[in-house]
Amino acid sequence: MTEAETRAVAERAAARRPFWTIRRRDYLVGYLFITPQLAGSVVFVLLPLVLVGWYSMQEWNVLAGTFEFTGAENYAKLAADANLRSVLAATGIFSAGLVALNLTLALLLAILLNQRLRGTTLFRTLFFSPVLVSLVAWTIVWKFLLQAEGGINGVLGAAGIDGPNWLRGEATAMLSVIVVQVIKNVGLNMVLFLAALQGVPAQLYEAAKMDGAGAWTRFRRITVPLISPTILLTSIITVVGSLQVFAQIAVLTQGGPGTSTTVLIYYLYQQAFQFHHFGYGATISVLLFLIVAALTLLQWRLRRKWVFNEA
Repeated sequence: MTEAETRAVAERAAARRPFWTIRRRDYLVGYLFITPQLAGSVVFVLLPLVLVGWYSMQEWNVLAGTFEFTGAENYAKLAADANLRSVLAATGIFSAGLVALNLTLALLLAILLNQRLRGTTLFRTLFFSPVLVSLVAWTIVWKFLLQAEGGINGVLGAAGIDGPNWLRGEATAMLSVIVVQVIKNVGLNMVLFLAALQGVPAQLYEAAKMDGAGAWTRFRRITVPLISPTILLTSIITVVGSLQVFAQIAVLTQGGPGTSTTVLIYYLYQQAFQFHHFGYGATISVLLFLIVAALTLLQWRLRRKWVFNEA
């Protein structure tokens, strides 16, 4: 059979082949399954990002009804903003304090609750229950407790201690906001750590004990490496969450005293919705997005150095 005849036979076979082959049907089903998620990502993630970038190059005054293209003026204004340094410092202090305290306390609680002791179920419920409470209601209750004549100072007064006005001192205001947020969400990371701890094989601890390893050595050499993927997950979630805390600042301190608790997202709110500088607010949101993306990427890249089985 000549080459031309072979080609003709192949073409006739291809013509008889049905269009909806099994492979194409499988592809179609797969695309149909991911379409809702893909559409949601485009509409609620990608499109808003593009619009925020566009708005950041505008001077948009809703009250005056003006919408004027200004190019990079908002970014130049951001670089020259005298308040930006203090806002970034407050954001860094808040995020660092929240992440360190939350992860440390969550891991300690998980280790304690992982012991086979009576009443652990009750304590798990108590520590996790604040996660389920309404955020605004939780914050309002703590605002009353932290006032000069509130419940915290009432307890301290009964012990002969004159407590400060927690929400009006520059140092105590930041500490108060951090502690309130940690108590609210520490239960979530605690549950994640607890699940990871329960997945560590008990045989490894028994073998380490037989080799003479102490409690600290077992924790450092067995527990931490095997739960390191969960540590990575909780650290990313907590870091991103710390940069998005708004309601607690708005209810407890309104960014004060001064700008001591004015974190970046609250500063964004002030510029956009209090001072009606929507273009400048969009510029700040671009900065916030870049910070979140950079920190997440940094943690993801560093995982190879300390996360078990990621090298």
